[in-house]
Amino acid sequence: MKYFKVLYVQVIIGIVAGVIVGWLFPAFAPVAKLISEMFINMIRMVIAPVIFFTIVLGIAGAGDLKKVGRVGGKGLLYFEIVTTLAIIIGLVVANIIKPGVGVNQSAAAGATAFKTDPKGFDWADFILHIVPSNIVDAFAKGDIIQILFFGVLFSIGLKQLGRYGESVTATFEKINKVLFNVLKMVMKISPLGAFGGMAYTIGKFGFTSLALLGKLMLTFYITSLLFIFVILNLIARYYGFSLWKLLGYIKAELLIVLGSSSSESVLPNIMAKLEKAGCERSVVGLIVPAGYSFNLDGTSIYLSLSVIFLAQVYNVPLSLGQELSVIGILLITSKGAAGITGSGFLVLASTLTALKVVPVEGLALLIGVDRFMSEARALTNMIGNTVATVVIARSEKAVDMVQYKAVVENRARIVEVA
Repeated sequence: MKYFKVLYVQVIIGIVAGVIVGWLFPAFAPVAKLISEMFINMIRMVIAPVIFFTIVLGIAGAGDLKKVGRVGGKGLLYFEIVTTLAIIIGLVVANIIKPGVGVNQSAAAGATAFKTDPKGFDWADFILHIVPSNIVDAFAKGDIIQILFFGVLFSIGLKQLGRYGESVTATFEKINKVLFNVLKMVMKISPLGAFGGMAYTIGKFGFTSLALLGKLMLTFYITSLLFIFVILNLIARYYGFSLWKLLGYIKAELLIVLGSSSSESVLPNIMAKLEKAGCERSVVGLIVPAGYSFNLDGTSIYLSLSVIFLAQVYNVPLSLGQELSVIGILLITSKGAAGITGSGFLVLASTLTALKVVPVEGLALLIGVDRFMSEARALTNMIGNTVATVVIARSEKAVDMVQYKAVVENRARIVEVA
């Protein structure tokens, strides 16, 4: 019976119960959606302040601001390299398996029409969006990238005060502890949130769409697994840590993401666990939030795979030059996605518009299975950002490996951060 008190076991039970209830009682879907959204909203209400205080405390407590700049630069370079690999592996697997060949375009007839007027990606708008015109509005909307930008500036300003800023830092430290106590209370109901998310997905979309586009979904899951257990595993081994043991350490968070279809739902928890594992707060506070805008590996795989899938459905042959263009476009448009359910779908519309080859109307084909692929997107995004943080911390010698091995690799000494 003691196992039922463990968070990840409770989440597994919630997911299984959600699948059963959604399958047997599809009319329960609206209530299940309400339960899921309430849980995610409870997480979101603390995300913005947790990110802000973690960034401020990390940078203000760092010994050298040059190191902070170096960490940020390394992070962005790593994000671009790994995101490019994710896009390429999506294109390669899609061209090998060809999930769109043989799919009838009329299959979208029964789907809800995709109503949008997507515009091509505007680089100037993206850059402008990074700088908040109103920081209160950024906090109200939970805009991670704007909070990150303001947090870095605030941290530098606070650090320049020297000892006069110590009282502010001490106050922020206390507030941050209160926020994590709030988070602990919220995470106790995460099994209920996972139940609601799965019950809604199965009840709303059923299993019929899986039979229709099962090859696409299977291809996406295979590609995501290849990326995680080949690309990320090789990166982890190169930097001297075990991907498997790291995944074991964050297994509760993986299950919560699986149930909620949102990597955002565990962002504060992942930051807390990485700090507990010995990664310096300044690295965690920069890399994890930045990764949620710049290192969306799962979303990148989904976007590249979907573009090739739709091209195959509409019998639009793409030349090598056009596929290289897809890589270039996705490297930009994927930065407009966040760790929130459905964002990748909207960015795909923008990508197709910029490409001007594949009909945007084809997105109606993806509506039925998009939610089922959302779990894999969110999981891959979260794992990618967790690995990235440890990699950057290792490269900067900003992780206590004795503590890391004791917490992450020695299962007997793991203390659940809920």
